Amino acid sequence: MPKVAYSEEDRERIRTELVTAGLELMAKQGIQRTTVEQIYKKVGISRTFFYSFFATKEDLIVETLYLQQPRLIAYAKKLMADPALSWRDAVKQFLHTCCYGEKNGIAILTIEEQQLIFKRLSEESYQVFRQKQRRLFGEILETFGIEAAPARVGLFTNLSLAVIVVCKAIPHTLPLFVPEAADETVDFQLNAIVDALEKLRTAPMS
Repeated sequence: MPKVAYSEEDRERIRTELVTAGLELMAKQGIQRTTVEQIYKKVGISRTFFYSFFATKEDLIVETLYLQQPRLIAYAKKLMADPALSWRDAVKQFLHTCCYGEKNGIAILTIEEQQLIFKRLSEESYQVFRQKQRRLFGEILETFGIEAAPARVGLFTNLSLAVIVVCKAIPHTLPLFVPEAADETVDFQLNAIVDALEKLRTAPMS
């Protein structure tokens, strides 16, 4: 079979299709259960051609997370603009949706996946990831009506990711946690985060 010559436009289109398909599959069935084979078959290309776009699955995962970021911001804005929701209810609903990502079409990294990606990414790629992460959480804070000072963004990032990863980790990664109390634990943590955010919202900047 003769070799197909792809234009730069074709390659960019296929790359976008791979990232979009990857996010769709990962959001639906989880990142660990999504394989490279599922992704390239969904797009209709070969395994070899897939690796001409992404050196590893982890490189693709990072790109899917970047694609997801504006969607998360748009969702936060939609909730904040909903007249039927109070500020508190809108913030909590956003965080709750992220905690139960796979049920809501959101790809969420497990603790193991975070560790694997950190090991595989180059230092440059890791710094780009952190920069985009700070921007994401900063924009979400601003959507909540909270000034996104660096310390606040860092605190919000850690609090949010902590409850999300714990939610995903019970009981397999954290077997000593009590699975029957997982949902109640998440609800308690979310209320605590919203309490903290509400104080930041009304507190003057130092």
